[in-house]
Amino acid sequence: MIRRRGLEEIGLSFLDVICCGFGAIILLLMIVKTVEPILIEDPMITREGLVQKREQLNEILGETRILRRQLTDEERQLTRELTELAKVERDINDILGQYRATAEEAEFQQSTRERLVQAKQSLTAEMERLLGLDFVRATNTIGGVTVDSEYIIFVIDTSGSMQQWAWGAVQRKVREALDIYPRVKGIQVMNDMGDYMFPETAGRWIEDTPGRRRDMLRVLAGWSPNSNSSPVEGIQQAINTYYSRDRKISIYVFGDDFSKRSIERVVDTVDQVNRVVEDGSRRVRIHAVGFPVRVGANSGNRFAALMRELTFRNDGTFVGLSTFE
Repeated sequence: MIRRRGLEEIGLSFLDVICCGFGAIILLLMIVKTVEPILIEDPMITREGLVQKREQLNEILGETRILRRQLTDEERQLTRELTELAKVERDINDILGQYRATAEEAEFQQSTRERLVQAKQSLTAEMERLLGLDFVRATNTIGGVTVDSEYIIFVIDTSGSMQQWAWGAVQRKVREALDIYPRVKGIQVMNDMGDYMFPETAGRWIEDTPGRRRDMLRVLAGWSPNSNSSPVEGIQQAINTYYSRDRKISIYVFGDDFSKRSIERVVDTVDQVNRVVEDGSRRVRIHAVGFPVRVGANSGNRFAALMRELTFRNDGTFVGLSTFE
């Protein structure tokens, strides 16, 4: 006889299983409930974010308006500056036009002066009388003052007529002649008689320095040694003392009259001491400035005739002043 298991055992085991299942479910629910939900990422747009972005946008728009105003102001400033620049350019063009007109006028005046000098240096009736009708110049070309000399000598007429009427102009012309030569190897100053401004330097050259030039001009203002109003002795003294085949020398003769020897004899005497070198030139140039003290007088005409011829033969330039200014 087969015995069956009782219903009571089977029922208890089943209940155990069911209880365990419910317990597991309850435990899971409790675990799930105690853990806070975790956000994997923040929402893309929130109300606060929208407000913040709107504020940033308003700030950007405000800065844009400010920049636009600044740009407009800069454009106005640029327009004003361009207008001023155009005005300056017009002014510059006007000044350049005036300068060109002045330069052309100065060139015309210089050309006129050169033609006048050339006319003065032409063979005049007085020169024809003194030098003879058969005398002919090799050329009538009149150049400017040549400044290739390394040494310069001033031979200045210190006569009473020069002291009384022309001495201020003499000082200005000496200064202008010095300005032509920024620097030379030696300078000397003597009067028409051959007397030295600085006797202690006789026979040698004065060193060219700014201080020495100032001393010359200062002493010249009150310098008045004895004079016979003839430049011949001073020219001969200068050439005989300082002539050298290896030096380029310029003599500047300042005077107003000549009433001593014949012009031809003086010219021939200077030709003998200031000889022509191999290249056809003379080592000593003779320049002259005539002051209008004896204008119209015979001695004044003779001085002009003598100086024109001496400067022409000795590679120099003669300037006859019409005024003392």
